Amino acid sequence: MLKIGDIEMSNNVVLAPMAGVCNPAFRLIAKEFGCGLVCAEMVSDKAILHGNTRTLEMLFVDEREKPLSLQIFGGDKESLVEAVKFVDKNTNADIIDINMGCPVPKVTKCDAGARWLLDPNKIYEMVSYAVDAAKKPVTVKMRIGWDDEHIYAIENAQAVERAGGAAVSVHGRTREQLYTGKANWDIIRDVKQAVSIPVIGNGDVFSPEDAERMLSHTGVDGVMIGRGALGNPWMLYRTVHYLTRGEILPEPEPAEKIRIAMLHLDRLINLKGEGQAVREMRKHLAWYLKGLPEAARVKNEIMEMTTRAAVEKRLREYVDSLAEEAAAGVSATGERLVH
Repeated sequence: MLKIGDIEMSNNVVLAPMAGVCNPAFRLIAKEFGCGLVCAEMVSDKAILHGNTRTLEMLFVDEREKPLSLQIFGGDKESLVEAVKFVDKNTNADIIDINMGCPVPKVTKCDAGARWLLDPNKIYEMVSYAVDAAKKPVTVKMRIGWDDEHIYAIENAQAVERAGGAAVSVHGRTREQLYTGKANWDIIRDVKQAVSIPVIGNGDVFSPEDAERMLSHTGVDGVMIGRGALGNPWMLYRTVHYLTRGEILPEPEPAEKIRIAMLHLDRLINLKGEGQAVREMRKHLAWYLKGLPEAARVKNEIMEMTTRAAVEKRLREYVDSLAEEAAAGVSATGERLVH
């Protein structure tokens, strides 16, 4: 069982904090699919302090999502600490996470995100101030290093632990790699062996078997799933089931995928209104349709749609056509004409 500070999860499967993805609509689906801990997308410390309306909306936590971790990024000690205090006092999140892994230039040029990976002393200072400012457990998500020449994963994780951090999540890539190449699970294992706080492994977990391999290879306390869950929350449920019961469940049928996709859309509409929700949902629908037969044309058509009714109509037609083709195929072979 994964435990961070005094927060105990029902299992050790964690949804990664993905920008533009992990809003309450998707997080709640992840929780309903059995995820032990869900993480919200990162928010800027300065945007929190400026009272930015959109940012403050991103701090909303549905009670059904808990336990939940809210992630902050920032490079300035004073603003980070004040943002931590705000989140600690004004949200019902269970855990406050500090981002040290985001590789995008607009974040790193502000001395935030992965930029911290170059300076274990700064990590110690910033995390210790954050821990002192909060009653909730403070954790860190980081990458193994800036590039192949600057991999300080062990030193950085030890700095987090010395500063009072309650856990550390490690993505097995450098900032330079972005999302290319392979995640280095050996370094994640080295981090786990070097600290006594919980370590959550992240990177290249796209199947329940991958999750089991990561746990076996690294000895980590939890496994974090990011891109593997995009349009595929069944990955979370199937992973929990496999890790607890040793059984691989089948992939969902197309009709089930579309049913959950529409639930996702409806929750986004409740959060953001129909127009914005339908636009945002386009990328998610492409992920939900990935791997399904004859889905390319459906994806292209959905990219032009602006209303829920149009999306639902096209997806229903698609599912019906698959069912008709399946029935025709069975009929043609002369098998299973009667169920």
